[in-house]
Amino acid sequence: MSAGMASGGPAAAPRQGGRPAATTSTDRLARLLALVPYVVNRDSVALGEAAAAFGVTEKQLIDDLNLLWCVELRAPDPYCPIDLSYEGGEITVTEAESIARPLRLKVDEASALLVALRMLAGIPDLHDRDALSRVIAKLESAAGAAAAVSSQVAVEVDARGGVAGPDGAGTALGRLRDAIGAGRRVHLTYYVPARDENTERDVDPMRLLVVEGNTYLEGWCRRAEAVRLFKLDRIAGLTVLDVPAQVPDDAEPIDVDAGLFRPSPQDVRVTLELTPRGRWVADYYPCESVEELGEGRLRVVLRTPDTRWVRGLALRLGDQGRVTAPESLGLAIRDDAVRALARYGMA
Repeated sequence: MSAGMASGGPAAAPRQGGRPAATTSTDRLARLLALVPYVVNRDSVALGEAAAAFGVTEKQLIDDLNLLWCVELRAPDPYCPIDLSYEGGEITVTEAESIARPLRLKVDEASALLVALRMLAGIPDLHDRDALSRVIAKLESAAGAAAAVSSQVAVEVDARGGVAGPDGAGTALGRLRDAIGAGRRVHLTYYVPARDENTERDVDPMRLLVVEGNTYLEGWCRRAEAVRLFKLDRIAGLTVLDVPAQVPDDAEPIDVDAGLFRPSPQDVRVTLELTPRGRWVADYYPCESVEELGEGRLRVVLRTPDTRWVRGLALRLGDQGRVTAPESLGLAIRDDAVRALARYGMA
């Protein structure tokens, strides 16, 4: 073990203030696999610097480091534990040659990253566009086949009416860029999952942005008479109108730095437990919290002003998930299911 830890081992680790970020075992494993080469290739790293680089608190990082004490490598010597120290606020890791090299992206991972970067490069008024172009070029050179795959994936997504391919021409994203550049109003047929319906609205575009991996149009919605965000993969129809966009002078861009989830205190708090096949709900709907239950199951909490769409969602999920709270909503969903089965003579 490390001489630096001889005075007390992991139990003597300094404890920092602050609340650790919510995490899962999968998150921790991915972080540890990246943390070891990150430290080894720098000889030593300050605890605060490493925590900032990985987006966690110092306490969470110490918990991760303590987990390394349980790791044993089979090379070069059988059952040789990783030797680590973080005494004095400096992290050092040795005897970790087997996992000391940075992780390599698989073809599908490199492909997904290139698709996202190309989408980001298509956003108007992007800062450091040259730096982004250099990153894309380096990734394309290193990825080889993945670069071709990512281009194909982008075209396939575009063919379904979603986001743009590399050039953005003739796509929803490309036409929105053109509309913003020309200062034109657009007409959207937009799917609202909370009501499970398509809506028609005229929008004066303000900007395109990527938030949490998804592309949005921000604009002045003339139906709502307010600034709204429209997720591009929910735009079912788009027409650029021969009408100038007229965004009110007092229209303020939405602050997306803290994410998009902004529930109202009056919203109903709904808890669902999802099987592995129902995990898509956490990706498609904004959730207040997501908790791993093991074996691929999830518990998610979301808030909504109208539970009617949740009742429809629960019926669509079937055995892929169930509403566990509030109890009254669960009972209403059960009654919905009984009535639906009765129509088919199955109740």
